[in-house]
Amino acid sequence: MSEVFTGSFTQQEPIPEEGIEAAITVMRSGRLHRYNTAPDELAETVLLEQEFARMVGKKYCLAVASGGYAMATALRAVGVKPGDRVLTNTFTLAPVPGAIAAVGAVPVFVGVTDQLVIDLEDLGAKVDQSDVLLLSHMRGHLADMDALMAICDAAGVTVIEDCAHTMGAAWKGVASGTQGRVGCYSCQTYKHVNSGEGGLFVTDDAVVAARAVILSGSYMLYERHLAGPPAEAFENIRYEMPNISGRMDNLRAAILRPQLRALNEQCARWNARYFEIEKGLRNTPGLTVIERPEEESIVGSSIQFLLTDWSEAAVRDVIARCAQRGVELKWFGGAEPHGFTSRYDSWRYVDAPRMPASDRVLAGIVDMRVPLTFSLEDCALIARIIKAEVGTVYQGGV
Repeated sequence: MSEVFTGSFTQQEPIPEEGIEAAITVMRSGRLHRYNTAPDELAETVLLEQEFARMVGKKYCLAVASGGYAMATALRAVGVKPGDRVLTNTFTLAPVPGAIAAVGAVPVFVGVTDQLVIDLEDLGAKVDQSDVLLLSHMRGHLADMDALMAICDAAGVTVIEDCAHTMGAAWKGVASGTQGRVGCYSCQTYKHVNSGEGGLFVTDDAVVAARAVILSGSYMLYERHLAGPPAEAFENIRYEMPNISGRMDNLRAAILRPQLRALNEQCARWNARYFEIEKGLRNTPGLTVIERPEEESIVGSSIQFLLTDWSEAAVRDVIARCAQRGVELKWFGGAEPHGFTSRYDSWRYVDAPRMPASDRVLAGIVDMRVPLTFSLEDCALIARIIKAEVGTVYQGGV
């Protein structure tokens, strides 16, 4: 009888007891708003910002309502205006071009390679079309950041990093989100720390940080941001920037702080599961494993593989067969957006030209979450199921 996986691909681990206790304390106080503090009390949001800034080695940190809000705030804070063109990845999720559209700007898509990273050759060809790159480290895959920053620095292009899938990851030991002007992180349930929703924004630029603090809805309470820039940075900005409220509250910050302290351990656990699945998928006819470069320190909270040049019917057959055996796969090649998956031609508020080389890559990308609720035995079983069903369909012709 065929093996079947019975676990859940959406079940997360519980919030640590320390986080639950801290959240209860906040609720009992009634002081959930970040600026509603007792005398001599430091808000949970303030402590979270200080701790995250130290963790990634940046001067300034702002806790906000979501990763998408962090990206839109970053775009506004670096000076993007309505009608401006902003470079971004072809392979990404909807909140990334959504953040660009939210400020009235226009996405300019840059291709994807078969390593699932931004195509640096295509970036070089398009870098003169914009002053800003909103770089998505999609599904945790890091491009050659040295080469990318060299291209952008030479052209005077500001880089904003979308690190929704790379909190805890690094390129040559440099934390993801710290090489561009701004790093934006998500704390949504399926990310590396879980507050349901939430985001973090980091930078070393005092002007950009001050703009972001005012944008987030600080009113004139910016001096309470102990991980923010000095008061003089706000001298003119406080009159010029609009309030677009998107603050994080103390309840979510309280939940997040213990998770950040455990992040390195959690990353190691994700990677053990990722590499167990990868090992099981290797040498499967018709399936290409994504080789990760030595310079990249990954966080394997999801895994992708390629079914390159397969027909749509064959890919859908694999996905259906795996689903019957309890394994949930997502496909980025579908003509219509489905669930969390979509592609650049799904976002019809953008008039994007066709990109045949990227289309070929996107048509083959199969994606799977790797929750920490999976055991290593679960991961080995999942890999066996995928390997068997890909093999069956491949033998029948793709």
